Amino acid sequence: MSTRRQAITLYRNMLRESEKLPSYNFRMYAMRKIRDSFRANKILSDFKEIDRQVASAKQNLEMIRRQVIIGHLYTTDKLVIEPKKTLRPSDD
Repeated sequence: MSTRRQAITLYRNMLRESEKLPSYNFRMYAMRKIRDSFRANKILSDFKEIDRQVASAKQNLEMIRRQVIIGHLYTTDKLVIEPKKTLRPSDD
């Protein structure tokens, strides 16, 4: 698999997993951090450094997956700023 495709797949997987975090603050922080890190590393051209960053991102993905599991063990109520599901007229 090419490095570019691997990085894009890793980016999408990290965003998908971070969306599963039950805590709004952790979820928004993780998504912001992922986007900022990938934007900052977009200009890398040294293959060794790219490989190091990909390996680091894979470790972070595993950490996010563990945090999702732990977060679901200790759930709390949703915050006011989080969107709540509302009934649409077709849902009656």
